[in-house]
Amino acid sequence: MLDNSGKDAGKALLDGAHLHRYTGGDVALEAELYGLLRGQIVSTLDALARAGDDAVLWQRLVHTLKGAARGVGAMALGDACAAQEDRANDPASLEAIRVVADETLAAIDTELERRAA
Repeated sequence: MLDNSGKDAGKALLDGAHLHRYTGGDVALEAELYGLLRGQIVSTLDALARAGDDAVLWQRLVHTLKGAARGVGAMALGDACAAQEDRANDPASLEAIRVVADETLAAIDTELERRAA
């Protein structure tokens, strides 16, 4: 079931099995990819907040984040982006992405801390 952000309420924030398959089990690469996605989430949220009424920029940013998120197994964020991709100039769209993005950032931080322990 999708909530109002477009996120599947039953979907895990990070699909570690997906990432593990993608990296061939290289745990160092997995950590690096989580770190890269973390940076991209932060920079994309900032850029979206400044996109103003530029619908083309909005779509490009959201589409790029969607692909990056899905590529490393952050499927809930990818789904939230997909649901908001064509909704530029809607403050609720930015908030919907931000909610799932913040949850994903927290999950990445937790996972990176777990791996460092």
